[in-house]
Amino acid sequence: MRVPDAALDAVRQRGFVVVPGFLAAEELAAAQRALWLHYPSPDAYFADPAGHPEYSTSGFAGVLEFPYRSWDLNRLTFHPDLVDAAERYLSTPDLQLYKIELWAKYAGAWKYDQPLHRDYGSHSLVVPRVDGRYQQLTSFIYLSDVSEADGPTRLVPLEHSERVPFTPLYFEPGALDDVAVPAVGPAGSLLMYRTDILHRASNFSAPGRARFSLLVDYQARGTTWGGKMSWPKDSPELWAELLPRCTVRERDLFGFPRPGHEYWNAQTLADVAARYPGMDMAPYRESAGVDIDGPAA
Repeated sequence: MRVPDAALDAVRQRGFVVVPGFLAAEELAAAQRALWLHYPSPDAYFADPAGHPEYSTSGFAGVLEFPYRSWDLNRLTFHPDLVDAAERYLSTPDLQLYKIELWAKYAGAWKYDQPLHRDYGSHSLVVPRVDGRYQQLTSFIYLSDVSEADGPTRLVPLEHSERVPFTPLYFEPGALDDVAVPAVGPAGSLLMYRTDILHRASNFSAPGRARFSLLVDYQARGTTWGGKMSWPKDSPELWAELLPRCTVRERDLFGFPRPGHEYWNAQTLADVAARYPGMDMAPYRESAGVDIDGPAA
């Protein structure tokens, strides 16, 4: 669903918002099925927690970086309604998709409580501007229900935190808990928040529960002091499957050279086509004015 303007206004004014029903039912179901390519199902995990010791090594043990072994998960990171929301919130179509993580948590595997903090500390070399320029937009796509029992993210509305200095980054346990709001919502919801908002992860409050989320973050392209991931560093075989399925616009979100960029010449057109069989190179060939054959999609 298209994110309403009122929801984006809530992010600007309150610092965060939960949008229920962001994913269509079929999109959610397909993404949920794809989770089991990467994680044990809750039934499988809780039948034998000791058989999955890797999830008990840290609160981030269930984090997997992009790309994934399913188009149904990968495509959600550049879902047209998420891209549209980021364009409207950041006031530019010139976007950079700078962080994607898939995150699984299982009750009892770890104590997931975090200290209150702001995400800019690991997303930027500097601090946020209080006038709202150069913002980053972070999001969680809920792939399972997130109730009070499921360790929801707890966020402090801007009205209670805008006068709190940016340094230190972390706060003592219990700080501002009386005004923190749990970000609860059914599977398919979208949580959006700013990197200057105080928040923390919380622990499960009931046994036998699991939580799965897809985290997707955007900023304006050219924000050289911000970011989180270097896309080429891992999984070249998965990129080889992913990029040919993407549109020119979707590739652009990852920083792929645009049609017309000076990178493109006869050599790079031929070699990129060979690296990514099935990619439609026509937009890049035509804008470069190079008459060279390449694989068609």
